[in-house]
Amino acid sequence: MAIARYPSFIIDCPDAEALASFYSGLLGWRISQEDGGWIDIRPDDGSNCISFQQVTDYRAPEWPGQGVPQQMHLDAIVEDLEEGERDVLRLGGTVADTQPGTTFRVFLDPAGHPFCLCLN
Repeated sequence: MAIARYPSFIIDCPDAEALASFYSGLLGWRISQEDGGWIDIRPDDGSNCISFQQVTDYRAPEWPGQGVPQQMHLDAIVEDLEEGERDVLRLGGTVADTQPGTTFRVFLDPAGHPFCLCLN
């Protein structure tokens, strides 16, 4: 039996509004401002939530190195990697230097967190 119904992820970042806008554009989720400096994004059905917490002295993860561990990363499923990459770059993400596979592509969000687009 599950204890919690829907997952929620909280991502530390230097600019919560900017990173929420990036992931909102990537996933097509709506943005809502929360008290305490958090910004959430959710799909229309409200089934999941990603929250962005602004952190003073934020240090971006180093990937694939572990000098500053990534701690977590998101995978987003896409139908076309090339089209997905164009969208990520348009939104302000960058392609990671290391690409260890062929059915997924690694990117860095504007705050430096690694994430992947994976073929459906």
